Amino acid sequence: MTAATPVVRAESVDFSPPPLNLARRPALFLDLDGTLAPIMPRPDDVGPDARRADVLARLRERFEDRVAVVSGRSLPDLDHILGGGVTSIAAIHGLVRRTAGGGVVELQPHPGLDDARRILGELADCERGLLFEDKTLSVALHYRNAPACAEAVIEAAERLSQSTGLVLQLGDMVAELRTPGADKGSAVAAFLNEAPFVGATPIFVGDDLTDEDGFAAARRLGGFGVLAGKSRPTQADFRLDGPDAVLGWLERLARTAEVHA
Repeated sequence: MTAATPVVRAESVDFSPPPLNLARRPALFLDLDGTLAPIMPRPDDVGPDARRADVLARLRERFEDRVAVVSGRSLPDLDHILGGGVTSIAAIHGLVRRTAGGGVVELQPHPGLDDARRILGELADCERGLLFEDKTLSVALHYRNAPACAEAVIEAAERLSQSTGLVLQLGDMVAELRTPGADKGSAVAAFLNEAPFVGATPIFVGDDLTDEDGFAAARRLGGFGVLAGKSRPTQADFRLDGPDAVLGWLERLARTAEVHA
């Protein structure tokens, strides 16, 4: 099986909240679902939000545009939810990346996606509550509204990963099969090689197993990770309780005089 398996701490730790007094020239890399927005029953239930838009705009000004959203969602979906307020975006776990200058780097779809699209779509048609999502470079089957189907969904996704070479990415009540070649950690590293992120200290904030690559990259490159949600084994160094706490921390960052932008 080809699977995304980031290394995590062996035990869950009740981490402290992240600091407000950050290193010089910080850069923020932020997940969306479960981090900047609450997890909803359906992905389409998440939409633009005035509080989130305001804090992101102030952070971009404060940090001289060193703010990126790094998410499993598609680029058009992120632009809709964020109201076009963030230019630097890594979508579909880094398979699509838009730079601060507006250029888009996108991998080619893996040929195995055709089989995965057909089989996962058929599963969704057969079981009420399952939600199929097609992101072009990946396909996902959400079972949040059909938790009894978890084992069957994961088993089907594992078989497809083995037969096609697609990367299996397990998330919060979702199994996703994606084109190999990038992850959230490699997206962070790529941003840090480009203006305005060059020389910045990376801070990655996320909630899910899909964010562990981002946490690991931030630590490796001299920064840290912030877990949003309940304590669990993780590569993050700090923790906040969830999206409301994340937005509160970001609002304080945006206004504190201790941050050196």
